[in-house]
Amino acid sequence: MVGTEWIEAEVLKAVPDATVEVIDLHRSGDHFHVRIISETFDGMRPLQRQKMVLAVMKQHIPHPIHALDLKCMTPTQAETAGDTAFDPHGGGQGVHIRRIEKNKE
Repeated sequence: MVGTEWIEAEVLKAVPDATVEVIDLHRSGDHFHVRIISETFDGMRPLQRQKMVLAVMKQHIPHPIHALDLKCMTPTQAETAGDTAFDPHGGGQGVHIRRIEKNKE
């Protein structure tokens, strides 16, 4: 089991200038929603952004991390983004949950 601080530190290895918000979706230490906001992403396609982060995180998947939902955006995009996180296992089909209802550990 890993914590949100550890996930944040690993993400910052890939995108050092980022603002990172990590939610432990099930409080189980293996299902996470990660919101990453960085100017570095400007001009990049969404998959390119995720690949930057996954280059660091892939060694931790599937153990100790089972599910990792990445939301990579620029500061401008973050201003207009909704306040939900996606839980890939929520409700059996995946479900959006409100980020503000989740607590950082």
